[in-house]
This record gives sequence, structure tokens and C-alpha cells, in this order.
Amino acid sequence: MSQNSTKIQQKKDLVHFRPYTPMRGALSNVWFDRYKISHDCLEHLESIDSMANSLGAVIQEEIRAGVPKHRMIIGGFSMGGAMALHLACRYHPDVAGVFALSSFLNKDSVVYQAVEERARAGSPLPELFQGHGTGDELVFHKWGEETTAVLKKAGMTTTFHSFPGLQHQLSRPEIELLRSWILTKLLPDSLDASGQ
Repeated sequence: MSQNSTKIQQKKDLVHFRPYTPMRGALSNVWFDRYKISHDCLEHLESIDSMANSLGAVIQEEIRAGVPKHRMIIGGFSMGGAMALHLACRYHPDVAGVFALSSFLNKDSVVYQAVEERARAGSPLPELFQGHGTGDELVFHKWGEETTAVLKKAGMTTTFHSFPGLQHQLSRPEIELLRSWILTKLLPDSLDASGQ
């Protein structure tokens, strides 16, 4: 096995089967546990913080490999987007950006307080790109909108993109917008998002 395939396998092993409360404790391949799929409940901080520590080790690995944090973007889909928000806003706010697709934070998320405190102190915060389908019946569009609105009010630079009729899934237009945003954040000023 090559060094790269070993690294990929290590990263795949971060998300593992764990008891998932919304499925009555059945094992599920999830980033962290939730008490229920709702933005009106407490966060399961023990499992979130445990995963943040594991993911932080991956970030440190990348730094040792020569990738500076200001050249990293953290993001994910659904629960992965919520995990990315916790990781970027609470633990690694000096990354280039964070994206969350079809994601939300709980109404009283500790992320909001962390962003407010950093903004008040004039400390750096990552920019947020968020996308969400209006037809999402698992993670409601309004939860995503509320997440962006509260983060913006707390002091974070945010953009929110709605995708009419899109359910709890990705779409080509969403991925193309995300790609353009990532390239804008990471490409040298001499190149534009098309790579020219």
C-alpha cells in the first residue's frame, strides 16, 4: 500500500459506525451523534468535540506536510457541514474558508457564541459558503437560512445560495458555484477562478 493510499484510508476511518440516537441507538456511519434531527435541541457536544479532535489531527498532518492553514478550506454535506462549522469556527478559525451544504446548526449552537467572541475580539474568522435546496425535507431549507443569518449577525462573512426544488442532495449548479468560490479563495491573485 502506498503512502497516499494509507493516508486516504486513515481519513476514511475517521467516520465510523457509532450509536446514533435519532435511529434509536442503531449503529450508523455518522460524524457525531444528535439527540434528534432538529434545530430546536441541544448539541451532542461530547461526540462533536471528540470528532473535532480527530479531525484536528488530520489538519496538523497537513500542516506538517507543508500546507498552511490559510490555504485550507473545511467543508461538508449535511452533518459533515455542521461538523465543518464546528471545526472551522471553534477550533481552526484561521483556515481560508468553510462550506456547509444542506446543513444546519442547532438553534443554541456553541458555534454562534464562538463566532461572536472572535468577532468582538477582532480575531480572524473563516468566510462561509452555504448552499441548500428548497425541497429538502430532511434538513429544512429554513434551518440552513437561519444558520447563515445567525452567523452573519454574530460577525461572520457569509453567502447563502438557495437551489429551487433541490432535495437533500447535491446538484451540478451548487458544485460549480462551490468550485468557483474555492478557487477564488485559494488561487493566487494573478489567476482567476477559471485558472487563467
